Amino acid sequence: MESNSIPHWPASERPRERLLKLGPEALSDAELLAIFLRTGVKGLNAVELARRLLTEFGDLGHLLSANRQQFCAIRGLGEAKYVQLHATLELARRYLAIEWQRGEPLSSPKAARDYLCHCLQGLEEERFVLLLLDSQHRVLQTVELSRGTVDSAHVYPREVVKTVLKANAAAVILAHNHPSGVAEPSQADRLITGRIQQALALVDVTVLDHLVIGRGQSCSFAERGWL
Repeated sequence: MESNSIPHWPASERPRERLLKLGPEALSDAELLAIFLRTGVKGLNAVELARRLLTEFGDLGHLLSANRQQFCAIRGLGEAKYVQLHATLELARRYLAIEWQRGEPLSSPKAARDYLCHCLQGLEEERFVLLLLDSQHRVLQTVELSRGTVDSAHVYPREVVKTVLKANAAAVILAHNHPSGVAEPSQADRLITGRIQQALALVDVTVLDHLVIGRGQSCSFAERGWL
C-alpha cells in the first residue's frame, strides 16, 4: 500500500513535479484533480481517487458542476473540498473577467462563447448576464442582470437599456444558463430576446448574440439566424 503512494513514485511521474517541469497543460484531468485533492483515501492514492471520481461523474465538467449534496456524498470528498473547489472556480471566473476587460477586441464569436460558458456553466440557479462592448467590440463590462430560481430569471428591457446607456456601449451579447443542463432555448427565451433587441434598437445598440449555456453545450441565437 505504502509503495503505491505518490511520494514513492519516480519524480517524473508525480503530478506536482510534472506540472513544475512541463506546465499544467501537459497534465491529464486526473493528474490536475489529484493536485487539487492533495490526498487520497484508504486504499486509493490521490491520482486513483481522481480517476474514480471522473469515472463516477462521467467527466470533469459534470464533476465540477455537481451540487453540494452530490459532491459531498462521494467518499474522499466533503464540504471542505466543496468550498475549496468553488472558491477556485470563482477565482478563475474573476480572473477571466479582468482579462476580458483590458481593452482587447473580441477575437471571434468562439472567444465570447468560451468566456460566457466558463462564467455560467454548472451554476445551480439561472443567471442572465450582459456583455457590454464598445464600437470596436472591446469588452467594457460584464453585468449580471438577474439571478433567478432554477426555473426562470426575470429580465426587464428597460433595465437593459439603462445599463447599456450608463456604460455607453455600442453592442451587447446576451447570455443565460439553463441549470437543467439542456441548452435548447425556450419560447420565453426567444420572446425576451426580441423585446430586448427592439428596445436597444431605439437607442442604436446592436444585439450581436444571445447564448444559452447548458452543461457542456451552448446555443447561439445568431448562428440559428434568430437575430
